[in-house]
Amino acid sequence: MSGFTGEIPSGLDWLKGSQRGRRWLESLPELVADCGVHWRLRLSAPFPYAFTSLALPARREDGSDVVLKLLFVDRENEHEALALQHWGGDGAIHLLDQFPAREALLLERCVPGTPLSSAGSEKGTEVMTGLLPRLWKPATSPPFRSLADEAARWSTDLMARWNTAGRPFKERLVDAALEALRSLPSSQGEQVLLHQDLHDANVLAAERQPWLAIDPKPLVGEREFGLAPIVRSTGFGQDRKQVQRRLDRLTSELGLDRERARLWCLAQTVAWSIDGGGSLQHHVAIAEWLLEL
Repeated sequence: MSGFTGEIPSGLDWLKGSQRGRRWLESLPELVADCGVHWRLRLSAPFPYAFTSLALPARREDGSDVVLKLLFVDRENEHEALALQHWGGDGAIHLLDQFPAREALLLERCVPGTPLSSAGSEKGTEVMTGLLPRLWKPATSPPFRSLADEAARWSTDLMARWNTAGRPFKERLVDAALEALRSLPSSQGEQVLLHQDLHDANVLAAERQPWLAIDPKPLVGEREFGLAPIVRSTGFGQDRKQVQRRLDRLTSELGLDRERARLWCLAQTVAWSIDGGGSLQHHVAIAEWLLEL
């Protein structure tokens, strides 16, 4: 049951800024220990990449390799287990078990686990084109959050957050995002399960299937929205030509409405660009390119 010595990846440091976050960080050694006993795991040091969860490679008594994941639950990941169950391992990792009292998941481990960015931009886009239709299974809200509700939330506080952050980019981006968030939700197509954070680092090389999605942040909405995280995926190259190439290729090969996909990507990218008191400049640059397209 050993392996966790208390080192917490620096990506979780932002949680120190809130009382709830600090409590969760302080509880991690106990949570890891409880889960190790519960599932009889031999644990290793955590994976270094972390932002809203702590993930540790582990081995069960039968010798199988798994991942223990402890969630800092927020509105984006609260239905992660449900999404994995809905996919049933088709294009995504298997959920092997869960420990609700500890907000813990026992997951299939991807081996070798290299991120899709390692395959390069063209191959990565090809993989995503094959993966997305398998993940886009019909779904309803509830239990999942709806894209329409999320768009309304982004729209409600976007201008206020932009002002609070010191207006870190041009107002025309805010105006364009707000217009898209007002016009798109009521005219959506078929509602399917979406992974709203399906970027190059959230698809890993595996053995059961060549590539598997991880870390779902599920929403229910139309397919066009599902292209947003891929279009702005930094691991696939981040210049104007590459962004346009991904948008054009994905919409063409998947038979989707290019303009709706462009606007959804623009809207979410702007909504997610404001980070505390500033902005994510790579998001801003992509939003500018999308507006020009």
